[in-house]
Amino acid sequence: MSSLNIELHRPHRADARRNFDALLAAARDAFAAQGSEASLEDIARHAGVGIGTLYRNFPTRQELLNAVYIGEVEQLRDAAHQAAELPPWEAWEAWLERFATYVATKVSMQQALNKDSEMFRACREAIVEASEPLFTRAQQAGEIRGDISFDDALRMLSGIVASAYCDDAQRDRVLQVALDGLRPSRAS
Repeated sequence: MSSLNIELHRPHRADARRNFDALLAAARDAFAAQGSEASLEDIARHAGVGIGTLYRNFPTRQELLNAVYIGEVEQLRDAAHQAAELPPWEAWEAWLERFATYVATKVSMQQALNKDSEMFRACREAIVEASEPLFTRAQQAGEIRGDISFDDALRMLSGIVASAYCDDAQRDRVLQVALDGLRPSRAS
């Protein structure tokens, strides 16, 4: 795990932890579908809790937004650690699938996130710390071109997955073209 402190502070009691996690899941879905101004009452209802429970866990909308974002980063970081067991290219590709979901959630909340905050910087560092080794390992194995940096790949892929598409199949095709472009040419 990262040495950065971006962990969510979940309640210790099992019932409170279930409510906390249900609120995060409902908020993630609501923010992804409706943006950062999604109704907090609807989020509480979809989580199966009262609005008081939402406010006990997240006193402000910003705290809920931050928690959803941190939760996404935790899952992205965990995906990188799990993918590390796979062969180099498969590990990179598996992590990118989870990265695509992360970017979709981040885009929907982008206006509400303070990109200058310590939390945002710590999250970005945690993402790089967990995922750059996957890229480096695939590059050292000859699976990714040597003339591209991790930052180059991340920026390209972020732009692709953040774009609007007709459907998931179109997004997957465009992403596959980009992934093919990361591979060394057969002529070299």
